[in-house]
Amino acid sequence: MIGIRGLAFGASLLMTSALQAGAPEPDPAAFRALFKELIETNTTQSAGSCTAAADKIATHLRSAGFTSSNLTLFSVPEFPKDGGLVASLPGSDPTAKAILLLAHLDVVEAKREDWTRDPFTLIEEDGKFFGRGTSDDKTQAAIWADMMIRFKQEGFKPRATIKMALTCGEEGGRFNGAKWLTEHHRDWIEAAFALNEGGFITTDAKGAPVSLSVEAGEKTYQDFRLEVTNPGGHSSRPVRDNAIYHLAHALVQLQNFDFPITFIDANRAYFTGMALALAKQGDPETAAQMTAMTRTPPDLEAAEKVAAKDPSWNSTLRTTCVATLLEGGHAPNALPQRARANVNCRIFPGMAKETVRAQLAAIINDPAVSVTMMEDFGDTARAPALTPQVMGPLTKLAGEMWPGLPVLPILQPYATDGRFLNEVGIPTYGIDGSLVDRSLNNMHGLNEYAGVQSLYRDREFLYRLVKLYADAG
Repeated sequence: MIGIRGLAFGASLLMTSALQAGAPEPDPAAFRALFKELIETNTTQSAGSCTAAADKIATHLRSAGFTSSNLTLFSVPEFPKDGGLVASLPGSDPTAKAILLLAHLDVVEAKREDWTRDPFTLIEEDGKFFGRGTSDDKTQAAIWADMMIRFKQEGFKPRATIKMALTCGEEGGRFNGAKWLTEHHRDWIEAAFALNEGGFITTDAKGAPVSLSVEAGEKTYQDFRLEVTNPGGHSSRPVRDNAIYHLAHALVQLQNFDFPITFIDANRAYFTGMALALAKQGDPETAAQMTAMTRTPPDLEAAEKVAAKDPSWNSTLRTTCVATLLEGGHAPNALPQRARANVNCRIFPGMAKETVRAQLAAIINDPAVSVTMMEDFGDTARAPALTPQVMGPLTKLAGEMWPGLPVLPILQPYATDGRFLNEVGIPTYGIDGSLVDRSLNNMHGLNEYAGVQSLYRDREFLYRLVKLYADAG
């Protein structure tokens, strides 16, 4: 998930938006303090604690008036630092099914020596907030927690109960809180639907909003291991049959391979809408290519040209596999006895994992290189139906806050915790109003950031949207 400029969101606009929503003026300082506390609470698997972050948020909720009957902190004995929090604001209509706000507290590892700034200190600079989790996913976790506090302080009485689940393990690791809740305490998170990460407002090279995407499907996450073993020997007697050389050749073959472009309803709808948006924004060439590729049958040559223009577009069109970890050898003066690499694949809906494994083995075409499926993360998540009850309020509000901005369904190339909820029948939608550039705001990478004004505007957008959903029941 080019700088973020977006639309200005000063104090006067905050006040106007709040008054239009029938609420007192929000407190940006209180929200910023909560966001800062979350960013500066290390929740990496190696050295952090989601449980500590959940405890801190629970403290804020208690101070706002939530009681123990509406707050549940949870963890399992085997993984005491991987806990989470479930909170609820009861609705007035017992027949109205709840709305669930889902976010994860854990973050990807970040090494201080690699970052320009301390990844676990919230730093505001050049209109951006820098820090691990500022984009994925502590922003949404902070917005949900702040929203529950605002609702409580306002005395808001929603028709439908509003629930919030902040969990650990989305970024991988020992324990996944969202999955555990679906298996052990489905009643805590039972809802008509859930709002989650996965959607955002994409921006162009100048930082201007292009479209608001709604996640309508995900790809399957799966790791494979490429491994070569060898008797090795003394490095003074080199031979061509070298484990590292075999692996290097295999990775070059992978680098030069692309899985075929494939269309389903979600990505076809996205590129159809994006073609119209780009035509209006002065990019007729790309718009024409997108129009050609979404016809039946699709123009695959045009699709390849579109895929080459943006890594996100490419990932939305095909299965992708990429080397992410590498290790080899055991001593500087010895021929390597073992070399291996992790290959991370994001598999297109409908494609079997074994098909991908077999394809990798075929393109490598070296019997010395074994291709093994690692931990099985489960089947492709079910795609939720984009119903009028969900899309109607969203489209209306987006039109008010970003006039003319198209709202487009999208097949996301990654996996989220929404896959566990969709699997058990809780439709889960990736909806968010943050501005994200073509670098994905350095998500999972160095110097991750979020636009300051974008964050505050996203906070107001989601606050108003959840109110619309909760009042509709």
